Amino acid sequence: MVPSGVRLRAPAPGWAIDADVVVVGSGVAGLTVALRCAAAGAKVTVVTKARLDDGSTRWAQGGIAAALGEGDTPAQHLDDTLVAGAGLCDEEAVRNLVTEGPDAVRRLIATGARFDTAPDTGEILLTREGGHHRRRIAHAGGDATGAEISRALVDAVRDAGIETIENALVLDLITDAAGRTAGVTLHVMGEGQRDGVGAVRARAVVLATGGMGQVFSATTNPAVSTGDGVALALRAGAEVSDLEFVQFHPTVLWLGPDAEGQQPLVSEAVRGEGAYLVDADGVRFMQGQHELAELAPRDIVAKAIMRRMREQGAEHMYLDGRHFGAEMWAHRFPTILAACRAHGIDPVTGTIPVAPAAHYASGGVRTDPRGHTTVPGLYACGEVACTGVHGANRLASNSLLEGLVFAERIAADIVARPAGPGAPVIPVPSRFPLLAPEARYEIQRVMTAGAGVLRSADSLDRAAAALRRIQHTAADDLERDGKTAEPCVETWEATNLLTVARVLVEAARRREETRGCHWREDRPDRDDAIWRRHLVVRLTPERTLAIHTTETAAFPPTATLPDPADTPGGASGTTQGAASGAAPGAATAPAAAAGAGQAPRPHGARAAGPASPEEIS
Repeated sequence: MVPSGVRLRAPAPGWAIDADVVVVGSGVAGLTVALRCAAAGAKVTVVTKARLDDGSTRWAQGGIAAALGEGDTPAQHLDDTLVAGAGLCDEEAVRNLVTEGPDAVRRLIATGARFDTAPDTGEILLTREGGHHRRRIAHAGGDATGAEISRALVDAVRDAGIETIENALVLDLITDAAGRTAGVTLHVMGEGQRDGVGAVRARAVVLATGGMGQVFSATTNPAVSTGDGVALALRAGAEVSDLEFVQFHPTVLWLGPDAEGQQPLVSEAVRGEGAYLVDADGVRFMQGQHELAELAPRDIVAKAIMRRMREQGAEHMYLDGRHFGAEMWAHRFPTILAACRAHGIDPVTGTIPVAPAAHYASGGVRTDPRGHTTVPGLYACGEVACTGVHGANRLASNSLLEGLVFAERIAADIVARPAGPGAPVIPVPSRFPLLAPEARYEIQRVMTAGAGVLRSADSLDRAAAALRRIQHTAADDLERDGKTAEPCVETWEATNLLTVARVLVEAARRREETRGCHWREDRPDRDDAIWRRHLVVRLTPERTLAIHTTETAAFPPTATLPDPADTPGGASGTTQGAASGAAPGAATAPAAAAGAGQAPRPHGARAAGPASPEEIS
């Protein structure tokens, strides 16, 4: 790990608190880590950008996937996940997910989550979604699964008395003199006991900040999803991977050609229950495209919709669930029904206009099976992380499960490592510019036009050039006049968006093939011989992007910290590398200290592509 030395321009911290663990984010991943660590006796602080219950998890409609049903097995779930991932899943990471998933869901139920059950037997009701060959999606409130999971976890966190800091944007990582994690700086919005820029000092930092959907004009993500965690990790010197694989959900409610911001999702579960995709003439165009028709993996359905739209010069396709009847819509999909009717559409009597929109980042901050990034003491979990589970395209409803399973793995690892870092070192203020708030919308337009569902060398080159102009304009203003945008939430968010946008575009330019949710019109074929591997990106101290590819679809070790199981007196059950077999659901009291020296450079990588590194700040 080589720290980049790049930081957001911000005032010096005016207050500070101490914790053992600081969790950044309050979705399923973040709150699960917090609960498991607190149960083991750790002092935990949760930092969240909005309210505690306002993260991306609450917007999840469909459900959580796990082999819970009769006749279903983890092996079948693994097979479906690998197929959806288009050759780029890390198989060991997927095996961890599907084997530990059922018990993790049961522990979630024990925490208080209430899933829909059969009235006569009390068994959990399961549905199907795209890419699944079996009914294995547990849901709650019909189509409000995320809201129920969020409610249960938030209640548990409050009951446990875990310290929370709401309405706080995380800024940068604090490290000690050896480069090990020592906490975060953050800005609390509003007035109270703590406001303005401060610091939380902690021996472990868990990034669970969610996605970066706001880098595009139209997305299912909430307004807070501005890529803050990925941008922080890059500035801290961590590696990120697979950022080119942005999943565009095929069925997002189409609200018109000028609609921007968060758009209503029409869950895949609607198709799982039998709704059809049709064009304006009522033709079911998915038939013959894939053996699962409307329930093909999301990348296949999204591409089929885009092809049909281009063939017919249409702005959207339609989802037809009129055969469900009013009672099924009201009881199984009340949230979607209400959203449609709020926009003048009644799915009981008419078809629903839908089109793909940015939905989920399959890539993110690179981690190992225990959630380690390549920065010692920094963990990542949930959508912000790249565990290797999703490959080139996430299987429907695996996201909540990934957050749950890997959160438990991270908690088990943290409580086995009680040794803290040295005294934190807060670097000097940044010399680099912030972007004006309005740059956010320019970035979104550039990304939507050049790096959206359909991409090509020309469109990506135009996007890269436009993003460079945005950056250089800000840098020139600072150099010429000594002026930059004032530090505030809006300028920090815009700067974070530019950081992740430029990495995403550069990765998409280099991946000269079509695979999963990365669709290159000029390179329409999948190329396993050259591209069945991952692009890994790191921000250097010179503000250039160091890019390499892995040798295979499996990630090399992050190699940041020794395993406690390999240390005398260390905790058992957390073996090193991809074969990790932790028993994450039962984190016990911290074991004896493990060493925390600086990591060796990750191995198993080779240089990637002929393009020169890009300057980024």
